[in-house]
Amino acid sequence: MRTLSPLPLCLLLWDLLDLVLAYLTVSIEPLPPVVVGDAVTLKCNFKTDGKMREIVWYRVTDGGTIKQKIFTFDAMFSTNFSHMENYRKREDLVYQSTVRLPEVRISDNGPYECHVGIYDRATREKVVLASGNVFLNVMAPPTSISVLAADTPAPFSRYQAQNFTLVCVVSGGKPAPLVYFKRDGEPIEATPLPELPAGVGSWAPRNLLHRDLDDTKVPKSLAAEGEVGGGRPPATADPPRGLAAERGAVTETIPETVVSREFPRWVHVAEPIYYFRHTHAPVSDGTVEARATLTWTLNPQIDNEALFSCEVKHPALSMPMQSEVTLVAPKGPKITMTPTRARVGDTVRILVQGFQNEVFPEPLFTWTRVGSRLLDGSAEHDGKELVLERVPAELNGSMYRCTAQNPLGSTDTHTRLIVFENPNIPRGTEDSNGSLTGHCGFRLVLALTLTVILELT
Repeated sequence: MRTLSPLPLCLLLWDLLDLVLAYLTVSIEPLPPVVVGDAVTLKCNFKTDGKMREIVWYRVTDGGTIKQKIFTFDAMFSTNFSHMENYRKREDLVYQSTVRLPEVRISDNGPYECHVGIYDRATREKVVLASGNVFLNVMAPPTSISVLAADTPAPFSRYQAQNFTLVCVVSGGKPAPLVYFKRDGEPIEATPLPELPAGVGSWAPRNLLHRDLDDTKVPKSLAAEGEVGGGRPPATADPPRGLAAERGAVTETIPETVVSREFPRWVHVAEPIYYFRHTHAPVSDGTVEARATLTWTLNPQIDNEALFSCEVKHPALSMPMQSEVTLVAPKGPKITMTPTRARVGDTVRILVQGFQNEVFPEPLFTWTRVGSRLLDGSAEHDGKELVLERVPAELNGSMYRCTAQNPLGSTDTHTRLIVFENPNIPRGTEDSNGSLTGHCGFRLVLALTLTVILELT
């Protein structure tokens, strides 16, 4: 009896298997990163010799746990592939299924899957499945950029060096952008600092000085000897008393005093050493907020009027994005007083409306009364506005000093308050708060009581 050799038997079995099983391969063309707003076409290529059953596209979310169906093609209800009725005929056909996303968003970022099913060659009750996947990387350009000064407002100091930090905030980008600083148009070579752990500290280091340690007006040698006590303003002649009889100028503006910028030996003219830190944090919308800090020891002699810029490079931008600031000391505060003609009992507001120049960083404002305390008894008041409620006649001629300062310099501006008579308030009947005195009020009540008694008798 003759037996078949193994090789012809294997070939026969292979031919029988080839007649029964269908052939199917699926692949998805890879995609380059796309920008928000672009139109994207997902392409699924598959090769088969069987009869088409269905094509399903899925968007995969939550790390693969959820699959959202975005497109379905069911061959049972379509005649697009009727030319494949003779499925017994061995023929490899290549097809392509496409899904178009007209305007992609950040939320479209993630993996996509293409699932293809064909009927088995032996029976239509069985379906052969195959799938492919692709990752859609959606980029978003930064939407905003700004440069801020850390720990402001802060005082000016002539006698001790202090650190200064610029913070560049870039929002709306994906992925995180590349951030760097320039000074006067030239890139800054900075020493990188390690990234702060999440939830530890602030974005930028604090300044070396506190406002209570500001020695702007008082040399340390004199302060140590007690010649100028506690940084109080020098005593001046008492302001004139009484009301203004003539109708002259309502307020008197005194020329400003600019603090001398002759700095002691701690100020060096050499190039400063810059320190750079770059951090980023994810935002709920899928973008990243990036912050870059630049820290150095401030030298008001060379840093005043220096132009610093923060620039951003991002793959979704055709050119760098930037924001600029110029470090400028305050100069020439513009002070207004309302009402323009203050009368006894009025509430007077003295406000700093601006400067002769653009000031950066934000200045610190301090109000004092020359030669005395403020109306509420305090030695000084912080803020752009000083409010004097129910001014009495005794404040006529009083002078007020506004000190505007930032880490680059300080300036003083004075204004004098002129108080006019109020016909509704008799002269001499108000106290230091602008209200009727208790003694005069008692005399008035006593006189009215005696008048009523005499009329009754």
